Amino acid sequence: MSSSSKDEVFIGAIDQGTSSSRFIIYDATAKTIGSHHVEFTQFYPEAGWVEHDPMEIVESVKVCVAKAVDKATADGFNVDKGLKAIGLTNQRETTLLWSKSTGLPLYNAIVWMDARTSAICRRLEKELSGGRNHFVESCGLPISTYFSAVKLLWLMENVDAVKEAIQKKDALFGTIDTWLIWNLTGGVKGGLHVTDVSNASRTMLMNLKTLDWDASTLETLKIPAGILPKIVSNAEVIGEVGSGWPIAGVPLAGCLGDQHAAMLGQSCRRGQAKSTYGTGAFILLNTGEEIIESTHGLLSTVAFKLGPKAPTNYALEGSVAIAGAAVQWLRDSLGIISSAPEIEGLALQVENTGGIYFVPAFNGLFAPWWREDARGVCIGITRFTSKAHIARAVLESICFQVKDVLDSMHKDSGNVESKTEEFLLRVDGGATVNNLLMQIQADLLGTPVIRPADIETTALGAAYAAGLAMGIWNEDSVFDTTEKMTNANVFRPLIAEEVRKKKVEGWCKAVSRTFDLADLAI
Repeated sequence: MSSSSKDEVFIGAIDQGTSSSRFIIYDATAKTIGSHHVEFTQFYPEAGWVEHDPMEIVESVKVCVAKAVDKATADGFNVDKGLKAIGLTNQRETTLLWSKSTGLPLYNAIVWMDARTSAICRRLEKELSGGRNHFVESCGLPISTYFSAVKLLWLMENVDAVKEAIQKKDALFGTIDTWLIWNLTGGVKGGLHVTDVSNASRTMLMNLKTLDWDASTLETLKIPAGILPKIVSNAEVIGEVGSGWPIAGVPLAGCLGDQHAAMLGQSCRRGQAKSTYGTGAFILLNTGEEIIESTHGLLSTVAFKLGPKAPTNYALEGSVAIAGAAVQWLRDSLGIISSAPEIEGLALQVENTGGIYFVPAFNGLFAPWWREDARGVCIGITRFTSKAHIARAVLESICFQVKDVLDSMHKDSGNVESKTEEFLLRVDGGATVNNLLMQIQADLLGTPVIRPADIETTALGAAYAAGLAMGIWNEDSVFDTTEKMTNANVFRPLIAEEVRKKKVEGWCKAVSRTFDLADLAI
């Protein structure tokens, strides 16, 4: 192909995840023409604590952008001329504060899965009239270590630099999207302090109906409104990338939290659900323009709002804290495998788990259990148990947790799901390359699982948002799944109903054994 025919329209997507950052460049048909990814450091200062270095995150994104642009350019694409917009997607709830005047973080970023705030959560539950559900009416979320507000409270109560900066009106709060947008658009030289509705909906501070910071919540928690960013929609021109970046001058036109971006990348309309398998697993069901309050331990959240005047789509969400992280644990802490992909071959050496159940409640359990006192267990061990059985039980644990969430969704959503078509779970994320994992998922659900040809749907969703804002795509093309479904892999259930039922009973028994174990550590 001559370079002139490659001088087309390109959209870039920054995907800043929990363990790595990536930058993907798409052409106008949403095909990848260049990408690069970089892993970065995970800090575990104490048991249950997880932190990231915010400066390392910015640097990792810079490297990814430069390398992806170089790769696409080397392949003959005129990225300098053709790159029309950037979309951004990010790990959610991860919280940081930085100095407006120096641009430096006031503390490391506290990661979404970090559990240090459990004492703050318990205190709030006791103090507030509605207990754990005090803020559900306004923000759709229970009080939990998961969300940004309690991480912000911890920083305000425990870090002197934060207290001082807030006093001097020099502190800026943000989730990772806000931190990156600020750095992308100029930093101390006039960076924009902005977040989007999907990320804001995960802080516990945004009112789901007004899509603005909730004044009564801020008052209750004594959080100063001045440190909070402006909230924008998911698809609008936020600003331009500043100097010092290889893509300076390109409009930043889309921003969504990673799970919302994956929903958009999977073209999930009302009544459709997706599950993303990464460090954790995240299941979202689009409930359309209706906010559904869960009675089964799920969260109500924004799905997406594709433009300042576009209607807001909401979702029910269930989060599984430990999915791919359990495989990493087998690799890094136990040495049972030397690379993550090896787990499939090892697990295939046995036909079943040999009666083993593994529950990876390393930092407690998220939906639908919400048990901060839970800790991991492996039960049913006999002299017959091998590392292959344990590997298979780890894969099953991921699928059981996703099933728990989906079962709750079906109970909550009533008539939202389409009864005219067979229920399909759309899946994406790095772990879905594991065919055995996908087959186990279909078997345990008893419904088909559909994996698209391109499993990087999070980055694709961010690109779609930016492309929609710039008029490069329209909603009809973004939500048309004809081609996606044609090229997708479908996994259908192969086990009998009675086997499935017996397995689920065993799993529920295993989960009940994880409760009230947090105080075992000496």
